[in-house]
Amino acid sequence: MARNRPTVADLRALKGKRQLSKLRVTTLEEAEAAERAGIDLLSVTYGLMLDPRFRDAAPTCFAVPGDEYGMMGATTDEILRTAVKLKAAGADAVYCSASAQTIRRLADERIPVCGHVGLIPTHSTWTGGFRAVGKTAETAEFVWRQVKELEEAGAFAAEIEVVPAAVAAAISKRTPLVMISMGAGAGCDAQYLFAEDVLGLNRGHYPRHAKVYRNLAAEFDRIQQERIAAFSEYAADIASGTYPGAGHMLGIDAGELRRFEDFLSGQT
Repeated sequence: MARNRPTVADLRALKGKRQLSKLRVTTLEEAEAAERAGIDLLSVTYGLMLDPRFRDAAPTCFAVPGDEYGMMGATTDEILRTAVKLKAAGADAVYCSASAQTIRRLADERIPVCGHVGLIPTHSTWTGGFRAVGKTAETAEFVWRQVKELEEAGAFAAEIEVVPAAVAAAISKRTPLVMISMGAGAGCDAQYLFAEDVLGLNRGHYPRHAKVYRNLAAEFDRIQQERIAAFSEYAADIASGTYPGAGHMLGIDAGELRRFEDFLSGQT
């Protein structure tokens, strides 16, 4: 059955009713696969969002572009300009981990914003590095205050990353924000993983919350070996004179060839 792309109002209405699915995708192929698999939300790079082919690949996924820290700009005005450009390209919302003041400015312009609480990688120095946040009552209160700040700034959603499941569930029940869990348990409104982890493309560390469903890294390794073998055979054929063969070359009528050779014989 055909589905429509959800709106912010749709996502809010689904809060507490069913878990949404979210993936981070970086290629058109991944976006198309997510669309065909029925994934609800996509986090995408700015480059992918601005690619005019993106919406053909994923017409009904709710797209939230987000990129490396600073890519949106350094000031509120720069971030607003980037957000407007992304919205014009078909984004349904934007991810922003900047200040509440900046999020409020975007919200004032009716741009839906997804914020971030718990472990925020770009700001992790303030919470002790790449580690869980909210494992004590005091740090759980800190996450709650982050959520309230986003509410007051006008965000509609928040990623909640590496927070104890019970803490995340308690917060999710008490906020109107659409809470998107990345390693924060099943008590939120959506689950979020990176496509590279789901597909087994990550050649480094897999986070604890990641689940690997395929081993495409091995497939790409196999394909690379096939590339090397094919290129090696090609080089060997050239060296041996096997390539090009008769079937790879264009012929010419014998009479026409003689006429051309006669012409060449008269050239100095």
